[in-house]
Amino acid sequence: MGTSFAIGLVFIGCCSNVVFLELLVRDFPGCGNIVTFAQFLFIAMEGFIFESKFGRKKTAIPISNYVIMVTMFFFVSVVNNYALNFNIAMPLHMIFRSGSLIANMILGIIILKKRYSTSKYLSIALVSLGIFICTIMSAKQMQNLANEGSEDESVYAFVHWLIGIAMLTFALLMSARMGIFQETLYKQYGKHSKEALFYNHCLPLPGFLLLSTDIYRHCVYFSQSTPMTVPVVGLTVPIMWFYLFMNVITQYVCIRGVFILTTECASLTVTLVVTLRKFLSLIFSILYFQNPFTVWHWVGTAVVFLGTLLYTEVLSSLHIALLGPPAKEKKKE
Repeated sequence: MGTSFAIGLVFIGCCSNVVFLELLVRDFPGCGNIVTFAQFLFIAMEGFIFESKFGRKKTAIPISNYVIMVTMFFFVSVVNNYALNFNIAMPLHMIFRSGSLIANMILGIIILKKRYSTSKYLSIALVSLGIFICTIMSAKQMQNLANEGSEDESVYAFVHWLIGIAMLTFALLMSARMGIFQETLYKQYGKHSKEALFYNHCLPLPGFLLLSTDIYRHCVYFSQSTPMTVPVVGLTVPIMWFYLFMNVITQYVCIRGVFILTTECASLTVTLVVTLRKFLSLIFSILYFQNPFTVWHWVGTAVVFLGTLLYTEVLSSLHIALLGPPAKEKKKE
Protein backbone atom coordinates (compact mmCIF):
# COMPACT_ATOMS: atom_id res chain seq x y z
CA MET A 1 0.00 0.00 0.00
CA GLY A 2 2.83 2.38 0.95
CA THR A 3 4.73 1.71 -2.29
CA SER A 4 1.67 2.25 -4.52
CA PHE A 5 0.85 5.46 -2.64
CA ALA A 6 4.43 6.72 -3.02
CA ILE A 7 4.50 5.94 -6.76
CA GLY A 8 1.20 7.81 -7.12
CA LEU A 9 2.69 10.83 -5.30
CA VAL A 10 5.76 10.84 -7.56
CA PHE A 11 3.81 10.67 -10.82
CA ILE A 12 1.03 13.09 -9.82
CA GLY A 13 3.33 15.52 -7.99
CA CYS A 14 6.23 15.62 -10.45
CA CYS A 15 4.17 15.65 -13.66
CA SER A 16 1.89 18.39 -12.29
CA ASN A 17 4.97 20.33 -11.17
CA VAL A 18 6.32 20.38 -14.73
CA VAL A 19 2.96 21.70 -16.01
CA PHE A 20 2.86 24.61 -13.56
CA LEU A 21 6.55 25.40 -14.13
CA GLU A 22 5.92 25.57 -17.89
CA LEU A 23 2.90 27.84 -17.33
CA LEU A 24 5.11 30.17 -15.26
CA VAL A 25 8.03 30.14 -17.70
CA ARG A 26 5.82 30.75 -20.74
CA ASP A 27 4.67 34.13 -19.44
CA PHE A 28 7.83 35.06 -17.51
CA PRO A 29 10.93 33.20 -18.84
CA GLY A 30 13.13 34.84 -16.19
CA CYS A 31 11.11 33.68 -13.16
CA GLY A 32 13.51 30.86 -12.20
CA ASN A 33 14.80 32.63 -9.07
CA ILE A 34 11.40 33.29 -7.50
CA VAL A 35 10.32 29.69 -8.24
CA THR A 36 13.47 28.29 -6.60
CA PHE A 37 13.10 30.61 -3.59
CA ALA A 38 9.43 29.67 -3.07
CA GLN A 39 10.22 25.94 -3.22
CA PHE A 40 13.13 26.28 -0.78
CA LEU A 41 11.12 28.42 1.64
CA PHE A 42 8.13 26.05 1.77
CA ILE A 43 10.21 22.88 2.27
CA ALA A 44 12.41 24.65 4.87
CA MET A 45 9.35 25.79 6.85
CA GLU A 46 7.82 22.30 6.78
CA GLY A 47 11.15 20.75 7.86
CA PHE A 48 11.65 23.31 10.65
CA ILE A 49 8.31 22.31 12.18
CA PHE A 50 8.21 18.54 11.60
CA GLU A 51 11.87 17.49 11.25
CA SER A 52 13.95 19.84 13.43
CA LYS A 53 11.11 20.28 15.96
CA PHE A 54 11.51 24.09 15.89
CA GLY A 55 15.32 23.76 16.12
CA ARG A 56 15.30 21.53 19.22
CA LYS A 57 16.39 18.30 17.49
CA LYS A 58 20.14 17.62 17.34
CA THR A 59 21.59 16.88 13.89
CA ALA A 60 22.92 13.40 13.10
CA ILE A 61 25.38 14.83 10.54
CA PRO A 62 27.62 17.81 11.52
CA ILE A 63 26.39 21.20 10.25
CA SER A 64 29.79 21.88 8.64
CA ASN A 65 29.17 19.00 6.22
CA TYR A 66 25.71 20.31 5.43
CA VAL A 67 27.17 23.73 4.60
CA ILE A 68 29.36 22.14 1.88
CA MET A 69 26.45 20.08 0.53
CA VAL A 70 24.07 23.03 0.67
CA THR A 71 26.45 25.31 -1.24
CA MET A 72 26.50 22.80 -4.08
CA PHE A 73 22.74 22.20 -3.90
CA PHE A 74 22.00 25.93 -3.96
CA PHE A 75 24.13 26.52 -7.07
CA VAL A 76 22.63 23.49 -8.85
CA SER A 77 19.05 24.60 -8.18
CA VAL A 78 19.60 28.26 -9.07
CA VAL A 79 21.66 27.52 -12.21
CA ASN A 80 19.17 24.88 -13.44
CA ASN A 81 16.23 27.27 -13.14
CA TYR A 82 18.17 30.32 -14.36
CA ALA A 83 19.19 28.42 -17.52
CA LEU A 84 15.56 28.79 -18.68
CA ASN A 85 16.35 32.51 -19.19
CA PHE A 86 18.73 31.55 -22.02
CA ASN A 87 16.29 30.28 -24.67
CA ILE A 88 16.39 26.71 -23.32
CA ALA A 89 13.17 24.87 -24.20
CA MET A 90 11.57 22.85 -21.41
CA PRO A 91 11.91 19.47 -23.23
CA LEU A 92 15.66 20.01 -23.75
CA HIS A 93 15.93 21.08 -20.10
CA MET A 94 14.35 17.78 -19.00
CA ILE A 95 16.46 15.66 -21.37
CA PHE A 96 19.67 17.30 -20.13
CA ARG A 97 18.76 16.59 -16.51
CA SER A 98 18.14 12.94 -17.41
CA GLY A 99 21.91 12.62 -17.78
CA SER A 100 22.43 12.88 -13.99
CA LEU A 101 23.07 9.13 -13.58
CA ILE A 102 25.79 9.24 -16.19
CA ALA A 103 27.45 12.36 -14.77
CA ASN A 104 27.44 10.67 -11.36
CA MET A 105 29.07 7.60 -12.86
CA ILE A 106 31.80 9.58 -14.65
CA LEU A 107 32.72 11.49 -11.49
CA GLY A 108 32.56 8.22 -9.52
CA ILE A 109 35.24 6.80 -11.82
CA ILE A 110 37.40 9.95 -11.51
CA ILE A 111 36.96 10.73 -7.80
CA LEU A 112 36.10 7.41 -6.11
CA LYS A 113 38.13 5.25 -8.57
CA LYS A 114 35.08 3.03 -9.16
CA ARG A 115 34.98 0.43 -11.92
CA TYR A 116 31.83 -0.67 -13.73
CA SER A 117 30.62 -3.47 -16.02
CA THR A 118 30.60 -3.21 -19.82
CA SER A 119 26.82 -2.58 -19.82
CA LYS A 120 27.32 0.45 -17.57
CA TYR A 121 29.91 1.93 -19.96
CA LEU A 122 27.56 1.26 -22.87
CA SER A 123 24.81 3.14 -21.02
CA ILE A 124 27.17 6.15 -20.67
CA ALA A 125 27.67 6.15 -24.44
CA LEU A 126 23.92 5.87 -25.15
CA VAL A 127 22.85 8.66 -22.80
CA SER A 128 25.66 10.93 -24.02
CA LEU A 129 24.68 10.22 -27.64
CA GLY A 130 20.99 10.91 -26.92
CA ILE A 131 21.70 14.23 -25.22
CA PHE A 132 24.12 15.16 -28.03
CA ILE A 133 21.45 14.45 -30.72
CA CYS A 134 18.79 16.51 -28.90
CA THR A 135 21.21 19.37 -28.26
CA ILE A 136 22.36 19.51 -31.90
CA MET A 137 18.75 19.48 -33.15
CA SER A 138 17.83 22.25 -30.70
CA ALA A 139 20.88 24.21 -31.86
CA LYS A 140 19.65 23.99 -35.47
CA GLN A 141 16.18 25.18 -34.40
CA MET A 142 17.80 28.02 -32.49
CA GLN A 143 19.83 29.03 -35.54
CA ASN A 144 16.72 28.97 -37.77
CA LEU A 145 14.87 31.24 -35.33
CA ALA A 146 17.88 33.51 -34.99
CA ASN A 147 18.24 33.80 -38.79
CA GLU A 148 14.82 35.46 -38.93
CA GLY A 149 16.34 38.59 -37.36
CA SER A 150 19.42 40.65 -38.28
CA GLU A 151 22.92 39.13 -38.29
CA ASP A 152 23.85 40.72 -34.95
CA GLU A 153 20.61 39.46 -33.39
CA SER A 154 21.28 35.97 -34.79
CA VAL A 155 24.75 35.78 -33.24
CA TYR A 156 23.50 37.17 -29.93
CA ALA A 157 20.60 34.67 -29.75
CA PHE A 158 22.85 31.70 -30.51
CA VAL A 159 25.55 32.75 -28.01
CA HIS A 160 22.75 33.33 -25.46
CA TRP A 161 21.56 29.75 -26.06
CA LEU A 162 25.11 28.33 -25.77
CA ILE A 163 25.47 30.00 -22.37
CA GLY A 164 22.28 28.20 -21.29
CA ILE A 165 23.72 24.85 -22.45
CA ALA A 166 26.95 25.57 -20.53
CA MET A 167 24.89 26.33 -17.41
CA LEU A 168 22.97 23.04 -17.72
CA THR A 169 26.26 21.14 -18.16
CA PHE A 170 27.75 22.81 -15.07
CA ALA A 171 24.63 22.06 -13.01
CA LEU A 172 24.65 18.42 -14.16
CA LEU A 173 28.28 17.88 -13.10
CA MET A 174 27.84 19.82 -9.85
CA SER A 175 24.75 17.74 -9.03
CA ALA A 176 26.74 14.54 -9.60
CA ARG A 177 29.56 15.83 -7.37
CA MET A 178 27.00 16.60 -4.68
CA GLY A 179 25.62 13.05 -4.99
CA ILE A 180 29.08 11.57 -4.42
CA PHE A 181 29.65 13.84 -1.41
CA GLN A 182 26.25 12.79 -0.04
CA GLU A 183 27.12 9.12 -0.57
CA THR A 184 30.33 9.43 1.45
CA LEU A 185 28.45 11.25 4.25
CA TYR A 186 25.78 8.55 4.43
CA LYS A 187 28.46 5.85 4.62
CA GLN A 188 30.05 7.65 7.55
CA TYR A 189 26.99 8.81 9.50
CA GLY A 190 24.13 6.65 8.17
CA LYS A 191 21.15 7.70 6.03
CA HIS A 192 19.20 10.73 7.29
CA SER A 193 17.21 11.73 4.21
CA LYS A 194 14.60 13.91 5.95
CA GLU A 195 17.28 15.80 7.87
CA ALA A 196 19.30 16.31 4.68
CA LEU A 197 16.18 17.49 2.83
CA PHE A 198 15.50 20.11 5.53
CA TYR A 199 19.04 21.49 5.79
CA ASN A 200 19.53 21.46 2.00
CA HIS A 201 16.57 23.84 1.73
CA CYS A 202 16.95 25.84 4.96
CA LEU A 203 20.64 26.80 4.99
CA PRO A 204 20.70 28.32 1.46
CA LEU A 205 17.85 30.78 2.20
CA PRO A 206 20.22 33.70 3.08
CA GLY A 207 21.85 33.21 -0.35
CA PHE A 208 18.64 34.41 -1.99
CA LEU A 209 19.41 37.91 -0.67
CA LEU A 210 21.84 38.12 -3.60
CA LEU A 211 18.87 37.55 -5.90
CA SER A 212 16.41 39.71 -3.94
CA THR A 213 16.10 42.41 -6.63
CA ASP A 214 15.12 39.89 -9.28
CA ILE A 215 12.75 38.07 -6.89
CA TYR A 216 11.05 41.33 -5.89
CA ARG A 217 10.67 42.38 -9.53
CA HIS A 218 8.90 39.13 -10.33
CA CYS A 219 6.71 39.51 -7.24
CA VAL A 220 5.49 42.78 -8.77
CA TYR A 221 5.01 41.13 -12.19
CA PHE A 222 3.06 38.25 -10.64
CA SER A 223 0.86 40.65 -8.67
CA GLN A 224 0.00 42.49 -11.90
CA SER A 225 -1.03 39.29 -13.74
CA THR A 226 -4.63 38.49 -14.68
CA PRO A 227 -6.83 37.75 -11.64
CA MET A 228 -8.52 34.35 -11.37
CA THR A 229 -10.98 32.73 -8.98
CA VAL A 230 -9.50 29.70 -7.23
CA PRO A 231 -11.82 26.68 -7.58
CA VAL A 232 -13.56 25.41 -4.40
CA VAL A 233 -12.09 28.23 -2.24
CA GLY A 234 -13.67 31.01 -4.33
CA LEU A 235 -10.74 33.36 -3.58
CA THR A 236 -9.60 35.78 -6.30
CA VAL A 237 -5.80 35.92 -6.79
CA PRO A 238 -3.42 36.89 -9.63
CA ILE A 239 -3.06 33.82 -11.83
CA MET A 240 0.77 33.73 -11.67
CA TRP A 241 0.68 33.51 -7.86
CA PHE A 242 -1.73 30.58 -8.19
CA TYR A 243 0.63 28.84 -10.63
CA LEU A 244 3.57 29.45 -8.28
CA PHE A 245 1.63 28.12 -5.27
CA MET A 246 0.65 24.97 -7.18
CA ASN A 247 4.23 24.53 -8.43
CA VAL A 248 5.53 24.64 -4.84
CA ILE A 249 2.88 22.22 -3.52
CA THR A 250 3.40 19.72 -6.35
CA GLN A 251 7.19 19.94 -5.92
CA TYR A 252 6.74 19.06 -2.25
CA VAL A 253 4.40 16.16 -3.10
CA CYS A 254 6.98 14.84 -5.60
CA ILE A 255 9.88 15.06 -3.12
CA ARG A 256 7.82 13.38 -0.38
CA GLY A 257 6.90 10.60 -2.80
CA VAL A 258 10.53 9.96 -3.69
CA PHE A 259 11.46 9.97 0.03
CA ILE A 260 8.77 7.37 0.84
CA LEU A 261 9.95 5.24 -2.09
CA THR A 262 13.55 5.26 -0.82
CA THR A 263 12.36 3.82 2.51
CA GLU A 264 9.94 1.29 0.95
CA CYS A 265 11.75 0.06 -2.19
CA ALA A 266 15.15 -0.87 -3.56
CA SER A 267 17.13 1.95 -5.20
CA LEU A 268 16.62 0.27 -8.60
CA THR A 269 12.84 0.63 -8.26
CA VAL A 270 13.19 4.28 -7.23
CA THR A 271 15.40 5.01 -10.25
CA LEU A 272 12.96 3.28 -12.60
CA VAL A 273 9.96 5.22 -11.24
CA VAL A 274 11.80 8.56 -11.46
CA THR A 275 12.99 7.76 -15.00
CA LEU A 276 9.47 6.85 -16.16
CA ARG A 277 8.18 10.02 -14.53
CA LYS A 278 10.68 12.13 -16.48
CA PHE A 279 9.63 10.42 -19.70
CA LEU A 280 5.91 11.05 -19.07
CA SER A 281 6.61 14.68 -18.10
CA LEU A 282 8.53 15.14 -21.34
CA ILE A 283 5.74 13.61 -23.47
CA PHE A 284 3.11 15.74 -21.71
CA SER A 285 5.17 18.91 -22.14
CA ILE A 286 5.53 18.26 -25.88
CA LEU A 287 1.90 17.30 -26.56
CA TYR A 288 0.04 19.70 -24.24
CA PHE A 289 2.21 22.79 -24.75
CA GLN A 290 3.08 21.92 -28.37
CA ASN A 291 6.79 22.45 -27.84
CA PRO A 292 8.82 22.03 -31.06
CA PHE A 293 10.06 18.43 -31.21
CA THR A 294 11.41 16.80 -34.38
CA VAL A 295 11.85 13.11 -35.25
CA TRP A 296 15.52 13.43 -34.26
CA HIS A 297 14.48 14.77 -30.85
CA TRP A 298 12.37 11.62 -30.39
CA VAL A 299 15.34 9.47 -31.43
CA GLY A 300 17.61 11.26 -28.97
CA THR A 301 15.03 10.94 -26.17
CA ALA A 302 14.59 7.20 -26.84
CA VAL A 303 18.38 6.69 -26.74
CA VAL A 304 18.65 8.62 -23.43
CA PHE A 305 15.98 6.52 -21.75
CA LEU A 306 17.31 3.26 -23.21
CA GLY A 307 20.72 4.13 -21.76
CA THR A 308 19.16 4.99 -18.39
CA LEU A 309 17.23 1.69 -18.28
CA LEU A 310 20.42 -0.19 -19.22
CA TYR A 311 22.34 1.59 -16.44
CA THR A 312 19.75 0.65 -13.81
CA GLU A 313 19.64 -2.97 -15.08
CA VAL A 314 15.87 -2.72 -15.44
CA LEU A 315 15.91 -4.53 -18.81
CA SER A 316 17.86 -7.51 -17.45
CA SER A 317 15.60 -7.63 -14.37
CA LEU A 318 12.50 -7.69 -16.59
CA HIS A 319 14.08 -10.42 -18.73
CA ILE A 320 14.69 -12.58 -15.64
CA ALA A 321 11.19 -11.89 -14.32
CA LEU A 322 9.56 -12.92 -17.63
CA LEU A 323 11.82 -15.76 -18.81
CA GLY A 324 13.52 -16.90 -15.62
CA PRO A 325 17.24 -16.92 -14.71
CA PRO A 326 19.89 -17.93 -17.29
CA ALA A 327 20.66 -21.64 -17.78
CA LYS A 328 23.94 -21.43 -15.80
CA GLU A 329 22.14 -20.10 -12.74
CA LYS A 330 19.47 -22.82 -13.00
CA LYS A 331 22.18 -25.50 -13.01
CA LYS A 332 23.75 -24.02 -9.86
CA GLU A 333 20.36 -24.22 -8.15
